[in-house]
Amino acid sequence: MYLLLVTLPLLGTLFTGFGGYWIGGLGAGRITISCVALSFFLSLIVFYEVAILQTPCLITLAPWIVTETTTLSWGFLFDTLTCVMLIVVTSISTLVHLYSTEYMKNDPHQTRARVQNNNVITFPSPSNAESIL
Repeated sequence: MYLLLVTLPLLGTLFTGFGGYWIGGLGAGRITISCVALSFFLSLIVFYEVAILQTPCLITLAPWIVTETTTLSWGFLFDTLTCVMLIVVTSISTLVHLYSTEYMKNDPHQTRARVQNNNVITFPSPSNAESIL
């Protein structure tokens, strides 16, 4: 669930970017809004688990530097600050996507705008909110 929270906007961007011609502007809007909104609801669940139940989560992805005395790894640490930032970023991104749906309803390049919205605003933000070890 934790990694899905971070990668869901990327999956929406890839699906909309590569399949946007076939799904059209309305389908692209539905997919990107669904991915961002689901990411927001997952961040609320993660906030409940981490902040309220006080169970921080450490996910180690891969080793980076391994020596005899020190091991540094790539990973995600979900602590209280990370969860608060995830809620802020994903809620604002959801509102931006909802607003841009109405704002760009007559634009002939809706699919491209959806990919740019999702790629520039949403995907880097949750991954930047994470603590990389």
